[in-house]
Amino acid sequence: MQRTAIYPGSFDPVTNGHLDIIIRGLKLFDKIIITILENPSKKALFTVPERMDMLRKALKKFDGRIEIASDDGLVVDFAAKRNADAILRGMRAVSDFEYEFQMALMNRKLNREIQTVFLMTGLRWIFTSSSIIKEAAMFGGNIDGMVPAYVKRKIMQKYQQTKSDKLGKGE
Repeated sequence: MQRTAIYPGSFDPVTNGHLDIIIRGLKLFDKIIITILENPSKKALFTVPERMDMLRKALKKFDGRIEIASDDGLVVDFAAKRNADAILRGMRAVSDFEYEFQMALMNRKLNREIQTVFLMTGLRWIFTSSSIIKEAAMFGGNIDGMVPAYVKRKIMQKYQQTKSDKLGKGE
């Protein structure tokens, strides 16, 4: 019997911390469906297709065990539709615990068949988040080693494009 997990997130952009959770999750699950969720309260830097492309490139060596999808509904409903056994979540610090715990309890209330599995982020990635990496890049910080090289190039292109757009508008 194949064990499948859903790994939801915005992945705007995918970081090496995300990849660490995915690779370690593949030791527990036969297949992981990485699910890009739209968060209307956040302004995304990358479109969903761009994020999907970055994830595909970063995870191409795991073809067959990884699927990349997007959804705009409840994760637990998506997991049930895809016959997943679990929702995989990464936790960086104690500050993540309260929110993740509440989400896991709500998902459990909505569907008792779907389990939530938490993996602690590897120590070398504990300080990283997509938001922090984007902010550092926006102000010219060095993000080498925090994201795959391809993703770094895409981030730098986005911020250079944004600067050009602002200059063109006379800002």
